[in-house]
Amino acid sequence: MNTPRWYAVRTRSRAEKVVQEQVAQRGVESFLPLMMRVSLWKDRRKRVEWPLFPGYCFARFSGDQRLLVLQSPGVVEIIGSAVGRAEPIPDHEIIAMQRVVLSRQLYEPHSHLTEGMVVEVLRGPLMGLRGKLVRKTDGCRLIVAINLIGQGASIHIDAQDIAPVGSSLLSVP
Repeated sequence: MNTPRWYAVRTRSRAEKVVQEQVAQRGVESFLPLMMRVSLWKDRRKRVEWPLFPGYCFARFSGDQRLLVLQSPGVVEIIGSAVGRAEPIPDHEIIAMQRVVLSRQLYEPHSHLTEGMVVEVLRGPLMGLRGKLVRKTDGCRLIVAINLIGQGASIHIDAQDIAPVGSSLLSVP
């Protein structure tokens, strides 16, 4: 029962990076998916890193480290389905999100959708990744989600590079 698991940590507004640093300083593995965003000022534009999921950071810890995380500055709570009861995130969801961030392809935040076909990427840097397929005006998008917080990332993908789970051919409606 003391095996480290991934959890979603809700943070104070704009405290995601502080929470990631504080949790890491306490010896707990953390993950904060970031995206590039253009900020506009009167005199200039600047590209800045911004949390993909504002208000959330992810931490991998065991039960005896829970208090360390909760006492970190900027932490509001550890997310769970019941009050006071943290619910772990499946490892494969965090690994998938880490692969999206490391892929160097453009991605953006996307609210988790319940409809859509579950697909698997057949080739490229995201090969083997599973997610939901969504059609948009710019083509196909793959949604990789953290189900517990109802959030995910949307990444552009070529229709030829994906197939429905359990199939070797793509069949997009």
